[in-house]
Amino acid sequence: MLNMTLYKAETPSDAPPLLIAHGLFGSARNWGVICRRLAETRKVIAVDMRNHGESPWTETHRYPDMAADLAEVIAAQGGQADVLGHSMGGKAAMALALTVPGRARRLVVADVAPVAYSHDQMQNVDAMRSLDPATVATRGDADRKLAEVLPDAGLRAFFLQSLDLRADPPRWKLNLDRLAAEMPHIVGWPGIEGRFEGPTLFLTGELSHYVRPEHRETIQRLFPAARFAELKGAGHWLHAEKPRAFEDTVRVFLDA
Repeated sequence: MLNMTLYKAETPSDAPPLLIAHGLFGSARNWGVICRRLAETRKVIAVDMRNHGESPWTETHRYPDMAADLAEVIAAQGGQADVLGHSMGGKAAMALALTVPGRARRLVVADVAPVAYSHDQMQNVDAMRSLDPATVATRGDADRKLAEVLPDAGLRAFFLQSLDLRADPPRWKLNLDRLAAEMPHIVGWPGIEGRFEGPTLFLTGELSHYVRPEHRETIQRLFPAARFAELKGAGHWLHAEKPRAFEDTVRVFLDA
Protein backbone atom coordinates (compact mmCIF):
# COMPACT_ATOMS: atom_id res chain seq x y z
CA MET A 1 0.00 0.00 0.00
CA LEU A 2 1.26 3.48 -0.83
CA ASN A 3 2.15 5.82 2.01
CA MET A 4 -0.74 8.27 2.49
CA THR A 5 -1.26 11.64 4.13
CA LEU A 6 -4.90 12.27 5.04
CA TYR A 7 -6.50 15.69 5.39
CA LYS A 8 -9.94 15.68 7.02
CA ALA A 9 -12.57 18.07 5.68
CA GLU A 10 -13.04 21.18 7.81
CA THR A 11 -16.68 21.39 6.72
CA PRO A 12 -17.70 17.93 5.48
CA SER A 13 -19.88 17.59 2.39
CA ASP A 14 -21.26 14.73 0.33
CA ALA A 15 -18.32 14.98 -2.08
CA PRO A 16 -16.10 11.92 -2.44
CA PRO A 17 -12.50 12.19 -1.27
CA LEU A 18 -9.89 13.78 -3.52
CA LEU A 19 -6.79 11.69 -4.26
CA ILE A 20 -3.66 13.58 -5.33
CA ALA A 21 -0.82 11.85 -7.22
CA HIS A 22 2.44 13.80 -7.53
CA GLY A 23 4.89 13.87 -10.42
CA LEU A 24 8.35 12.38 -10.90
CA PHE A 25 10.80 13.10 -8.02
CA GLY A 26 7.93 14.58 -5.95
CA SER A 27 6.10 13.47 -2.82
CA ALA A 28 2.86 13.98 -0.96
CA ARG A 29 4.70 16.54 1.14
CA ASN A 30 5.08 18.87 -1.85
CA TRP A 31 1.28 19.22 -1.98
CA GLY A 32 0.67 19.99 1.69
CA VAL A 33 -0.52 23.59 1.37
CA ILE A 34 -2.80 22.82 -1.58
CA CYS A 35 -4.16 19.74 0.21
CA ARG A 36 -5.04 21.73 3.32
CA ARG A 37 -6.87 24.36 1.30
CA LEU A 38 -8.78 21.84 -0.81
CA ALA A 39 -9.71 19.97 2.38
CA GLU A 40 -12.03 22.77 3.44
CA THR A 41 -15.03 20.78 2.17
CA ARG A 42 -13.83 17.22 1.48
CA LYS A 43 -11.29 14.68 2.63
CA VAL A 44 -8.04 14.87 0.67
CA ILE A 45 -5.60 12.00 0.31
CA ALA A 46 -2.06 12.71 -0.90
CA VAL A 47 0.10 9.70 -1.66
CA ASP A 48 3.77 9.02 -2.16
CA MET A 49 3.96 7.15 -5.45
CA ARG A 50 5.94 3.91 -5.56
CA ASN A 51 9.72 4.45 -5.43
CA HIS A 52 9.15 7.90 -3.89
CA GLY A 53 8.92 9.26 -0.34
CA GLU A 54 7.87 6.71 2.27
CA SER A 55 6.20 4.32 -0.19
CA PRO A 56 7.67 0.91 -1.05
CA TRP A 57 10.50 0.56 -3.53
CA THR A 58 9.49 -1.83 -6.30
CA GLU A 59 11.10 -3.54 -9.27
CA THR A 60 8.80 -1.84 -11.79
CA HIS A 61 7.66 1.73 -12.28
CA ARG A 62 5.04 1.49 -15.01
CA TYR A 63 1.64 3.05 -15.40
CA PRO A 64 -0.54 -0.08 -15.15
CA ASP A 65 1.19 -0.82 -11.81
CA MET A 66 0.82 2.76 -10.60
CA ALA A 67 -2.85 2.70 -11.59
CA ALA A 68 -3.31 -0.46 -9.51
CA ASP A 69 -1.60 1.28 -6.57
CA LEU A 70 -4.05 4.20 -6.77
CA ALA A 71 -7.02 1.83 -7.14
CA GLU A 72 -5.96 0.05 -3.93
CA VAL A 73 -5.82 3.35 -2.04
CA ILE A 74 -9.26 4.38 -3.30
CA ALA A 75 -10.76 0.99 -2.45
CA ALA A 76 -9.49 1.39 1.12
CA GLN A 77 -11.03 4.88 1.34
CA GLY A 78 -14.54 3.98 0.30
CA GLY A 79 -14.36 2.81 -3.30
CA GLN A 80 -14.55 6.01 -5.37
CA ALA A 81 -12.69 9.31 -5.46
CA ASP A 82 -12.01 12.35 -7.55
CA VAL A 83 -8.43 12.07 -8.76
CA LEU A 84 -5.87 14.79 -9.47
CA GLY A 85 -2.50 13.90 -10.94
CA HIS A 86 0.43 16.04 -12.08
CA SER A 87 2.82 14.92 -14.83
CA MET A 88 3.78 11.29 -14.00
CA GLY A 89 0.93 11.27 -11.49
CA GLY A 90 -1.38 12.55 -14.21
CA LYS A 91 -0.46 9.64 -16.44
CA ALA A 92 -1.05 7.24 -13.55
CA ALA A 93 -4.44 8.87 -12.92
CA MET A 94 -5.38 8.51 -16.60
CA ALA A 95 -4.31 4.86 -16.56
CA LEU A 96 -6.47 4.31 -13.48
CA ALA A 97 -9.52 5.92 -15.06
CA LEU A 98 -9.12 3.89 -18.26
CA THR A 99 -8.36 0.50 -16.71
CA VAL A 100 -10.19 0.31 -13.35
CA PRO A 101 -13.85 1.26 -13.92
CA GLY A 102 -15.72 3.00 -11.14
CA ARG A 103 -12.79 4.15 -9.03
CA ALA A 104 -12.49 7.69 -10.47
CA ARG A 105 -15.52 9.99 -10.54
CA ARG A 106 -13.91 13.18 -11.84
CA LEU A 107 -10.36 13.51 -13.14
CA VAL A 108 -7.94 16.45 -13.17
CA VAL A 109 -4.83 15.92 -15.30
CA ALA A 110 -2.22 18.60 -14.64
CA ASP A 111 0.10 19.41 -17.54
CA VAL A 112 0.56 16.07 -19.24
CA ALA A 113 -1.03 14.16 -22.12
CA PRO A 114 -1.58 10.41 -22.73
CA VAL A 115 1.37 10.29 -25.14
CA ALA A 116 5.03 9.28 -25.16
CA TYR A 117 7.52 12.13 -24.88
CA SER A 118 10.93 12.28 -26.53
CA HIS A 119 12.72 13.95 -23.60
CA ASP A 120 13.69 12.24 -20.38
CA GLN A 121 14.87 13.22 -16.91
CA MET A 122 18.14 11.30 -16.81
CA GLN A 123 20.22 14.45 -16.35
CA ASN A 124 18.39 15.06 -13.06
CA VAL A 125 18.76 11.44 -11.95
CA ASP A 126 22.49 11.67 -12.67
CA ALA A 127 22.74 14.96 -10.76
CA MET A 128 21.15 13.42 -7.67
CA ARG A 129 23.19 10.23 -7.96
CA SER A 130 26.35 12.36 -8.02
CA LEU A 131 25.59 13.44 -4.44
CA ASP A 132 26.39 10.82 -1.80
CA PRO A 133 24.11 11.67 1.16
CA ALA A 134 26.68 10.25 3.57
CA THR A 135 29.15 13.01 2.63
CA VAL A 136 26.99 15.98 3.67
CA ALA A 137 26.01 17.12 7.16
CA THR A 138 23.42 19.77 6.34
CA ARG A 139 20.98 20.65 3.59
CA GLY A 140 23.12 23.69 2.84
CA ASP A 141 26.14 21.43 2.26
CA ALA A 142 24.02 19.27 -0.04
CA ASP A 143 22.81 22.31 -1.96
CA ARG A 144 26.35 23.56 -2.53
CA LYS A 145 27.52 20.16 -3.78
CA LEU A 146 24.49 19.71 -6.00
CA ALA A 147 25.02 23.21 -7.44
CA GLU A 148 28.24 21.94 -9.04
CA VAL A 149 26.17 19.86 -11.46
CA LEU A 150 22.73 21.49 -11.24
CA PRO A 151 22.70 25.30 -11.52
CA ASP A 152 18.90 25.69 -11.20
CA ALA A 153 18.28 26.67 -7.56
CA GLY A 154 14.56 25.93 -7.80
CA LEU A 155 15.13 22.38 -9.00
CA ARG A 156 17.75 21.81 -6.30
CA ALA A 157 15.33 22.94 -3.61
CA PHE A 158 12.66 20.61 -5.01
CA PHE A 159 14.97 17.59 -5.21
CA LEU A 160 16.46 18.20 -1.76
CA GLN A 161 13.01 17.77 -0.21
CA SER A 162 13.61 14.07 -0.90
CA LEU A 163 17.00 13.98 0.87
CA ASP A 164 16.70 12.41 4.33
CA LEU A 165 19.69 13.46 6.42
CA ARG A 166 18.11 12.11 9.62
CA ALA A 167 18.15 8.53 8.36
CA ASP A 168 20.99 6.24 9.41
CA PRO A 169 22.70 6.26 7.01
CA PRO A 170 21.42 9.41 5.25
CA ARG A 171 19.64 8.57 1.99
CA TRP A 172 17.60 9.77 -0.93
CA LYS A 173 13.90 8.93 -0.52
CA LEU A 174 13.88 8.25 -4.26
CA ASN A 175 14.77 4.88 -5.79
CA LEU A 176 17.03 6.61 -8.30
CA ASP A 177 18.46 3.44 -9.83
CA ARG A 178 15.01 1.99 -10.51
CA LEU A 179 13.66 5.30 -11.82
CA ALA A 180 16.63 5.47 -14.19
CA ALA A 181 16.05 1.91 -15.41
CA GLU A 182 12.34 2.57 -15.95
CA MET A 183 12.74 6.05 -17.47
CA PRO A 184 11.56 4.96 -20.97
CA HIS A 185 8.30 3.78 -19.39
CA ILE A 186 7.95 6.93 -17.25
CA VAL A 187 8.23 9.34 -20.19
CA GLY A 188 6.34 6.89 -22.41
CA TRP A 189 2.72 5.84 -22.50
CA PRO A 190 1.66 2.18 -22.54
CA GLY A 191 -0.88 2.56 -25.35
CA ILE A 192 -3.87 1.99 -23.06
CA GLU A 193 -7.12 2.19 -24.97
CA GLY A 194 -10.70 2.37 -23.73
CA ARG A 195 -12.72 5.40 -22.69
CA PHE A 196 -13.34 7.26 -19.48
CA GLU A 197 -16.72 8.95 -19.76
CA GLY A 198 -16.48 10.98 -16.55
CA PRO A 199 -15.79 14.72 -16.43
CA THR A 200 -12.08 15.34 -17.04
CA LEU A 201 -10.11 18.57 -16.86
CA PHE A 202 -6.78 18.94 -18.63
CA LEU A 203 -5.21 21.86 -16.79
CA THR A 204 -2.03 23.17 -18.38
CA GLY A 205 0.50 25.94 -17.92
CA GLU A 206 0.54 28.65 -20.56
CA LEU A 207 4.34 28.46 -20.80
CA SER A 208 4.53 24.65 -20.88
CA HIS A 209 4.72 22.50 -24.00
CA TYR A 210 3.62 19.18 -22.52
CA VAL A 211 0.06 19.32 -23.89
CA ARG A 212 0.07 20.40 -27.53
CA PRO A 213 -2.77 20.98 -29.99
CA GLU A 214 -1.84 17.78 -31.82
CA HIS A 215 -2.50 15.80 -28.62
CA ARG A 216 -6.16 16.81 -28.43
CA GLU A 217 -7.44 14.14 -30.82
CA THR A 218 -5.91 11.40 -28.65
CA ILE A 219 -7.17 13.04 -25.46
CA GLN A 220 -10.72 13.37 -26.76
CA ARG A 221 -10.79 9.79 -28.02
CA LEU A 222 -9.87 8.46 -24.57
CA PHE A 223 -11.66 11.14 -22.54
CA PRO A 224 -14.70 12.26 -24.54
CA ALA A 225 -15.89 14.59 -21.76
CA ALA A 226 -12.52 16.37 -21.60
CA ARG A 227 -12.36 20.09 -20.97
CA PHE A 228 -9.26 22.24 -21.25
CA ALA A 229 -8.04 25.15 -19.14
CA GLU A 230 -4.77 27.08 -19.08
CA LEU A 231 -3.10 28.96 -16.22
CA LYS A 232 -1.59 32.19 -17.47
CA GLY A 233 2.07 32.74 -16.68
CA ALA A 234 2.61 29.17 -15.45
CA GLY A 235 4.94 26.49 -16.76
CA HIS A 236 5.00 22.74 -16.15
CA TRP A 237 5.07 23.18 -12.33
CA LEU A 238 1.81 25.10 -12.48
CA HIS A 239 0.63 24.10 -9.00
CA ALA A 240 3.82 25.50 -7.45
CA GLU A 241 4.04 28.59 -9.65
CA LYS A 242 0.37 29.65 -9.46
CA PRO A 243 -1.01 27.80 -6.42
CA ARG A 244 -4.05 30.01 -5.76
CA ALA A 245 -5.17 30.00 -9.41
CA PHE A 246 -4.53 26.25 -9.54
CA GLU A 247 -6.64 25.60 -6.43
CA ASP A 248 -9.46 27.85 -7.59
CA THR A 249 -9.65 26.16 -10.99
CA VAL A 250 -9.58 22.66 -9.51
CA ARG A 251 -12.22 23.57 -6.92
CA VAL A 252 -14.62 25.03 -9.48
CA PHE A 253 -14.27 21.95 -11.70
CA LEU A 254 -14.69 19.40 -8.92
CA ASP A 255 -17.69 21.18 -7.44
CA ALA A 256 -19.49 21.70 -10.75
